[in-house]
Amino acid sequence: MRNNLSRANRSWRRLSLNGGGNLEFCADSPADHAEISFTVLFHERNRSKGAAVRTGLTSVWGDVIVIQDADLEYDPNDWGLMLPLIVERKVADVVFGSRFYGRPHRSLYFHHYIANRLISVLFNLLYNQMLSDIEACYKMFSREVLNHLTLTSEDFGIEIEISAQIARRRRWRIYEVGISYYGRTYEEGKKINWRDGLKALFYLFQFRIS
Repeated sequence: MRNNLSRANRSWRRLSLNGGGNLEFCADSPADHAEISFTVLFHERNRSKGAAVRTGLTSVWGDVIVIQDADLEYDPNDWGLMLPLIVERKVADVVFGSRFYGRPHRSLYFHHYIANRLISVLFNLLYNQMLSDIEACYKMFSREVLNHLTLTSEDFGIEIEISAQIARRRRWRIYEVGISYYGRTYEEGKKINWRDGLKALFYLFQFRIS
């Protein structure tokens, strides 16, 4: 991805799938388009989100990494708000997305909102941060950051584990930007539930002392 980004990162405006099913940067002119190739990796069985993220992170290449859920609850166009902070302005090493900064956000479950805010407040208290949405999918970071992560979570705890390891290093510049959120209902396939919320509270303390 490195060469493609260097060609297009100053002018791309949106992302789309081309006729062959590949993701493209859609820039100011056709000549500036940069196509991204995919490597599809499979587990022998469903091992949950954490295992999928860990497998993906062991296989990525390039200078900047972003985690993208496949269900498109999160809009890849929001990468355009995150990437310049690392690549162009060079003020950030890590950029977190937040669903609570005024961009389009589907109204769903109040108990999810309360759980997310509680987890974020406790995270900030334990790790001395000011982040608003720890459980958001979008976490973008440099290759240097990835090289210092040692992840073990198999489930949704991966969100807290990544954030905890980044915060505990106290060396990387962390930014946060508002992102869109097109959430799904349980009928539409959403997997996370109250058990994951309880686990998240446990992980907050586990990753602080481990």
